[in-house]
Amino acid sequence: MAEHESESIQSSSVPHASAVHLPAPTVWPMVLALGIALICTGMVTHWVIALLGLLLIAPAVVGWFREVLPSENLVHVSVSTQIVPVSSSRAARARSPHGINHRKLLPIETFSVMAGIKGGIAGGTAMILPAALYGVIRYHSIWYAVNLLAAGGFVSWAGQSDAFLAQFHLQGLLAASAIHGTASVLIGLLYGAMLPMYPRKPIVTAGFIAPFLWTGLLYSALGVISPILDQRINWLWFVLSQIFFGLVAGYVVNLQVKVRTPQFQALPFVVRAGIHTSSADDEDPL
Repeated sequence: MAEHESESIQSSSVPHASAVHLPAPTVWPMVLALGIALICTGMVTHWVIALLGLLLIAPAVVGWFREVLPSENLVHVSVSTQIVPVSSSRAARARSPHGINHRKLLPIETFSVMAGIKGGIAGGTAMILPAALYGVIRYHSIWYAVNLLAAGGFVSWAGQSDAFLAQFHLQGLLAASAIHGTASVLIGLLYGAMLPMYPRKPIVTAGFIAPFLWTGLLYSALGVISPILDQRINWLWFVLSQIFFGLVAGYVVNLQVKVRTPQFQALPFVVRAGIHTSSADDEDPL
């Protein structure tokens, strides 16, 4: 009796044994995502872009709801089953004589959140020196870099002259401090999580490799994020400022005491207690 009931349930849920129900393809989620992205872009560029995003969101919401209400739009996709044999050409790995039969889990130690915050604050402070030096050499003002950073968040400052940006503005100082402080702390946290993965030369990674990576990503996207920064930023001095940040932040983070991660608890007791011999160390963990 139970078998007949289960068969009736299956036949009612799937009309064809070789087909399944799937939501019908629709473009409205992508249109909605594009509209939200344009609104966010318009907040730092021009209100016309935000208006365009709003005009995309309205039909996207209506069109998406019509796909599921009053009844969900489904399509029947035919399926077929077959047995696929799975085999591997890899040779079995030799077992360790000390019972260490697992892959190495990295990192087993990392820096705390506070270590990343300290590194971000120190790096952000060091970054001010080359930025201020650039303003003094080029525009004879220490406030130019501050106001240029603040202009990224003020649409009304997009057309201001260099003389205006070279003057002291309390509004610009507060905005630049908030932007610079938040970005420095976030990147410092990223350094704290990233440096344990590069144990051999972490300062080289933090001071040179990472800054060039950030600069490349920002160079390709700054025209959308902040057109005024894209037009007036000096990339040579920007890279120099990033290197100052990376060197100081990496140095401060590496001074902090590491904490053990949950991966450390997955290691055998002989490894956690330091009892393993050199033969276990020489084995290839992979």
